[in-house]
Amino acid sequence: FPDQEFPLVHIQSELLAAFKSQEPRPSRLQRDVAAALTGIGWDHSFEFVTLEGLSLDMAQVKTMTAVEVDGPTHYLKCKRKQVAKNGRTKFKSRILHQLGWTVIHIPFYEWNVLNDAGARDAYLLSKI
Repeated sequence: FPDQEFPLVHIQSELLAAFKSQEPRPSRLQRDVAAALTGIGWDHSFEFVTLEGLSLDMAQVKTMTAVEVDGPTHYLKCKRKQVAKNGRTKFKSRILHQLGWTVIHIPFYEWNVLNDAGARDAYLLSKI
């Protein structure tokens, strides 16, 4: 947020370095989605880290488009089989939008019902 002053500016570089030092641990779901995106010709970086230190599952930097694969930990448990994104997922999306990114979410419960490559390809093409 360029117009706001970071309250811990005196240690900002150390905080960012510590945040970025965490090794990503992509899930199988995330790797499957990345492979399918490559298969349909969507050029992207895998496990991209923004200048602000936000980790994106997949990113097309030139268009500032992020694909976030949302597994079960991205959701709250709700009654009656309803799903709701948790606060962390919503907050990250909000920050990315404010930074100018377009964020495409791939929920696990939508991806897991796609039975073949054709269905997955069609699904991704409708999202991107």
